[in-house]
Amino acid sequence: MPAKKRSLLDSFALLAFLNKERGFEKVKSLLRAAEATGEPLLMNEINIGEVYYITAKDRSMEQAEEFLHRLETLPIQPVPNSFADVLEAAKIKARFPISYADAFAVATAIRMNAVIVTDDPEFRRVEPLVTVEWL
Repeated sequence: MPAKKRSLLDSFALLAFLNKERGFEKVKSLLRAAEATGEPLLMNEINIGEVYYITAKDRSMEQAEEFLHRLETLPIQPVPNSFADVLEAAKIKARFPISYADAFAVATAIRMNAVIVTDDPEFRRVEPLVTVEWL
């Protein structure tokens, strides 16, 4: 029996959770399960940066900083990028009409054999490459 794939959050999913928007209960449930099992959810650092700048732009710099402090308490493992990872995201961006930040989520999901958790419709375009768990 193959191992269960890990879950990888994109910025859409984490913002839904933080802002208690549609789908936040599913993300909350995944976070609770990650806490219980000791198996953190994954999230690319680029997508974490995306949550930061969206929060700063839409709310305030203070709330963006509060997000960073809250992130430290959540069972989310930030995934860094090597130069090879950056190029892989660029190749995905060149092939599919998605944002560059979303291309990092896709590249990370492929590299880490993870399921992307989102409700961002852009990810429909890359379903041939990755499994998407919709909020």
